[in-house]
Amino acid sequence: MTEANKYDIRVEVATRFLPEQSDVDADRYVFSYAITITNVGSVAAQLVSRHWLITDADGEVQEVRGLGVVGDQPLLQPGEKYEYASGAAIETPVGTMKGTYQMVADDGTRFDAEIPEFVLSMPRTLH
Repeated sequence: MTEANKYDIRVEVATRFLPEQSDVDADRYVFSYAITITNVGSVAAQLVSRHWLITDADGEVQEVRGLGVVGDQPLLQPGEKYEYASGAAIETPVGTMKGTYQMVADDGTRFDAEIPEFVLSMPRTLH
């Protein structure tokens, strides 16, 4: 197995608009996102921190950094999954999120797991 494949984390995302928490008249659009993190590599790795870039349709960027996710720093053995849900609020009905999870493998190697860019969109906003 190549070195790159040893440290391989897959991130999948599902989003949902939350009308009950949003206030369209005040330009507040709230979304939930469910994340599934899977260790598809061959070495156990712990998620120690996160870095998000949340961009609204006006190009305004919120940068979020912090330890772990939802108060947890999961250790994922090869083949294991970790799921959590969180949310974000933006000032436009459409936006995007992307980022990285900072990981530490059992062998001490530090690496970033990419969170692919995904869209936050109020229903009936995008075709």
